[in-house]
Amino acid sequence: MLGNFKYQNPTKLYFGQDALDYLSEELQHYGPKVMLTYGGGSIKRNGIYDKVVAHLTAAGKQIVELSGVMPNPTIDKVMEGAALARREKVDLILAVGGGSTCDFSKAVAASAYQEKDPWDYYFKNFGELDCQWIPVGSVLTMVGTGSEMNSGSVISSHHENLKLFNHFRNPDFAILNPEFTFSVPRYQMMAGFFDIMSHILEQYLSGTDDNTSDYLAEGLMRSLIVSSRKAAINPEDYEARSNIMWTATWALNTLIDRGKSTDWMVHMLGQAVAAYTDATHGHTLAAVSGAYYRLLIDQSEDAVKKFRRLAISVWNVSAEGKTDRQIAMEGLENMEAWMRELGLAMTITECGAKAEDIEKYADITPITPGGYLQLSREQVIEVFRRSL
Repeated sequence: MLGNFKYQNPTKLYFGQDALDYLSEELQHYGPKVMLTYGGGSIKRNGIYDKVVAHLTAAGKQIVELSGVMPNPTIDKVMEGAALARREKVDLILAVGGGSTCDFSKAVAASAYQEKDPWDYYFKNFGELDCQWIPVGSVLTMVGTGSEMNSGSVISSHHENLKLFNHFRNPDFAILNPEFTFSVPRYQMMAGFFDIMSHILEQYLSGTDDNTSDYLAEGLMRSLIVSSRKAAINPEDYEARSNIMWTATWALNTLIDRGKSTDWMVHMLGQAVAAYTDATHGHTLAAVSGAYYRLLIDQSEDAVKKFRRLAISVWNVSAEGKTDRQIAMEGLENMEAWMRELGLAMTITECGAKAEDIEKYADITPITPGGYLQLSREQVIEVFRRSL
């Protein structure tokens, strides 16, 4: 384990089929007014809305609703929520939905009392939270982002074709009932599965020492592969969906990035595409991964060694009679076969990207320093070109 680090995660999790029963207990810790945030209304169709409202009503809470949170939440929607939260003086924001709703709610919580322009201050300049924060809770209905147990918030601006992030505070509590994920449409479900895998790989495919965090990451990836295949056959397989939900949380609650560098270049590439196309996050990540990983294998011996380990430890590649690079490439090919099995987008064209816009995507792609390569602009363009 390299370097010195601190680890603390303040989010309280309630997990399982009866997890929502604990919402009433949590509500006792907050004032009388709760902002309920959610997306397009699926929680009303599947009954989750009624269950949550019943708990809020029984606890004597006044409900302030904000619906219409989109899969890639925009800063305009954040400002709408911030104005409502400030005007109503809400005591808690309860996000009911997937990671986008949770990300959105954290951005609202940080922006309601922020005198500076939140987009410029937080997302364009990584400003620190320096104003009143509204507590956030989460009832999770879709897995992938890990937003239920981390401080991250990803927000888009259609005005500037940017999709940016900042870190605020963790949700105070999160309620995770795997049954609440059963009704997620297949396309979104598979996107969430790859989002989980990508989160793990961004932290795993970096660093050169024998790191405990990497062994944890390998176990999470193996579990995800097994359970994703079961869920693909039967989306209501409780064991599979519960394992995936738990894996998603631990993939991005900062546990497995302790004591090591991390990459995040796949996310930067995927988010640049999504900023222009508004495509589903997990699919944009899948679409750029293969080209980026081949670039790493071609140009970094440290990357070859780590991909070799990944191939053997996670994808069950036999090393006998093969070079390190052959093993690494076979592991990558096995991963791509799994991706196709799940029906993920394998090209950015499938995500709505256009060849003539590649340089625009490159212009808004941040270059991260923590991986095996620090890409040049020309290499970013090449990755996008190979991803078409």
